[in-house]
Amino acid sequence: MNNACRKKDSHREHRIEICGQKGRAHLQFTATTVSRGPVDGSRRPGARLVFGEFKVRKIIHVDMDAFYASVEQRDDPKLRGRPVIVAWKGNRSVVCAASYEARTSGVRSAMPALRAEQLCPDAIFIAPDFTRYRAVSRQVRDIFKRHTYLIEPLSLDEAYLDVTTNKTGLPTATLVARTIREQIRHELNLTASAGVAPNKFLAKLASDWRKPDGLFVIQPEEVDAFLLPLPVGRLPGVGKVTEEKLAKLGIKTVSEHQFGRYGVRLFELARGVDETEVIPDRPTQSISVEDTFERDVPLLETEPMIRRLAEKLWLASRNESRIARTVVLKLKTTEFKTLTRSRTPDVPPSSCEELIDIALKLRERVDLSPQQLYRLVGIGLSNFREPEEFNGQPSLFQLHE
Repeated sequence: MNNACRKKDSHREHRIEICGQKGRAHLQFTATTVSRGPVDGSRRPGARLVFGEFKVRKIIHVDMDAFYASVEQRDDPKLRGRPVIVAWKGNRSVVCAASYEARTSGVRSAMPALRAEQLCPDAIFIAPDFTRYRAVSRQVRDIFKRHTYLIEPLSLDEAYLDVTTNKTGLPTATLVARTIREQIRHELNLTASAGVAPNKFLAKLASDWRKPDGLFVIQPEEVDAFLLPLPVGRLPGVGKVTEEKLAKLGIKTVSEHQFGRYGVRLFELARGVDETEVIPDRPTQSISVEDTFERDVPLLETEPMIRRLAEKLWLASRNESRIARTVVLKLKTTEFKTLTRSRTPDVPPSSCEELIDIALKLRERVDLSPQQLYRLVGIGLSNFREPEEFNGQPSLFQLHE
């Protein structure tokens, strides 16, 4: 064969995303077509060779163990092995985090601090230091970045990682997860739990399976054996009320997945189907601030707090490049009933005063008794849009500098 006459081979790569059996494992098929030119210089088409491979997505969910409390115990040796509760100690405070020593007494995050103190009277209360927690979270994120570009943070202490193709060349997602956990332990002196699975939903379930300091893997062929016996309350979106309604219909485990009007999404999750991708740098969907009063107050006395929160929210919003269209007011009554009122004005607020004005007008739409007392108020911005969508209208970040 005269190699000098052979034309240069051309390679084309095609990627096709399909769902595997029953949509359970998201698969990526990569086909490489090699077109070989004729050896004699003619116009005859060359041979076409197609090579292909299927890739099951490999998702890791990493969840730091009792993150805020663990940072406090790491930085203060006197706290190690002791029940630690991260919260402001006061009548209206709630628990931000609890060490596992405190959790054995029934203390949980978001629990009223007074209740936590009753459950665990020997607990050491530590005021939260979010500046320090954010710094440690960035260190954890730096470890993630060694392994993949596809990182989707959920909060300071947890994130999804897509390691279908990883940067370090490790052969399996399990080995990537194990390596990440070891690096966090050795470099930061903290522990993390991890779940490995073909999709985000299953990976999050798996990370909780062997907490604390655990690793659990769900292989594609193991999905049914793992998922079907679980209580239906383990599915995202199934709270206590929905779980009780499903129980009345005879649905107590995931295997009994005839959800009917309770939604296609629950039906899919019950079968292990979750095609959502790991999205790095996900744009902000909403921002909000809230605070609890020292004592319950009537609606008319909430204005000073609304003004303070609006100023804080306005400052936070100026870090966003996109424009928020919707303003939300949140109130929580003495009886812990939550009320929300929202408004989407034709023109987004262009100053803090306009934001305050909208929030106060939303307060006027609360129609409970004047004697009703409130324990919490909050303000939020949502429905963010790109500046171009406002037809040249000046951005709220360009006004009132």
